[in-house]
Amino acid sequence: MPQNIKFFAYYLPQYHPIDENDLWWGKGFTEWTNVAKAKPLFKGHYQPVLPGDLGFYDLRMPEVQLQQANLAKEYGIDGFIYYQYWFGNGKMLLEKPAEAMLKDENIDLPFCFCWANETWKGIWHGLDNPSVLIEQTYNGEQDYIDYFNYLLPFFKDSRYIKVDNKPMFHIYRMHDIPELDSFLNLFNTLAIKNGFDGVYFISTLGPHEIAEHKFVYGKVGIDVFHRMRYGKEYLFLNESSIAGRIERKIKKMLNSTHEVNKRTRPLIFDYTKGVSKFDIDFPHKKYIPCVFPNWDNTARSGKKSLIFKNATPNAWKNHLGKTVNKLLQNPENPQIIMIKSWNEWAEGNYLEPDNKYGLQWLESVRMVKKELNK
Repeated sequence: MPQNIKFFAYYLPQYHPIDENDLWWGKGFTEWTNVAKAKPLFKGHYQPVLPGDLGFYDLRMPEVQLQQANLAKEYGIDGFIYYQYWFGNGKMLLEKPAEAMLKDENIDLPFCFCWANETWKGIWHGLDNPSVLIEQTYNGEQDYIDYFNYLLPFFKDSRYIKVDNKPMFHIYRMHDIPELDSFLNLFNTLAIKNGFDGVYFISTLGPHEIAEHKFVYGKVGIDVFHRMRYGKEYLFLNESSIAGRIERKIKKMLNSTHEVNKRTRPLIFDYTKGVSKFDIDFPHKKYIPCVFPNWDNTARSGKKSLIFKNATPNAWKNHLGKTVNKLLQNPENPQIIMIKSWNEWAEGNYLEPDNKYGLQWLESVRMVKKELNK
């Protein structure tokens, strides 16, 4: 009998020019700018990593998202998780691709949002000075109502991913939200008023990071995020899903003491050995695993990059297959696997066809799903 495990992949909408990036980085800047100029850092280092079949696409072109959706469906991806950047007071960045997708019914791949609620800093693109480009703000109830109202047409769309009539909504840094309980209660109340049974919240922080922010553990994990009186659902991704924190976790697990901002050479791990460190027993019934096919952010960070060498489609297939088997052993957990990512090219973190392996990253997903559904 086929197993109903869903594969959802994070989706970066950075592939079109915006005024802010023109100002910060130069006219016409997109994610491709860094990708194309990357240089190898050691013998045998595969850089630059260049796109294959889809090319250096521009998300202002409507056919691109249709091609991406069709490719994802063909190879076993069940939905995209669009990163969304709402900075408060109605200020958004990179919102146009999702808005265009909403209007185009031909793009019929399921989707949901991850609110990437984080201040943008120049250090993301290799600058030594972590200057603030745009600050994430939290402005209280009316601003949250405005945000919800913006989201509502997406929530109501038949393609939007829902669980038990609850729109799935990821929050990148949930612990940063002031008066978090009030925020979540407000979103749930507004969702119920609009015909849903609440919002299906997913935090992308792992258990150790939650503990650092004084959230409370329960018998099956972190039960402060599962308060039935509010009808909330909180799920926790493996920490490897968090780009900004993965390095600290890896360094701890692999006994590395390098400081990311003080390094003058890349931090390099073998992919198979590295991902094996994430093959952990599920800590509680709200846990969702997150996997990644490859990782090499040389395009963004240069000599301060984090590199998983020997990442190949076959090694990725083995990693994904082991995660599927682990999830099958935990049938009470949500039958979902998060993949980071569909198209984070400057992070070296993608499933889309590249110039070296072509469609093999996606073919590995299809083979794992085929085996699952035998």
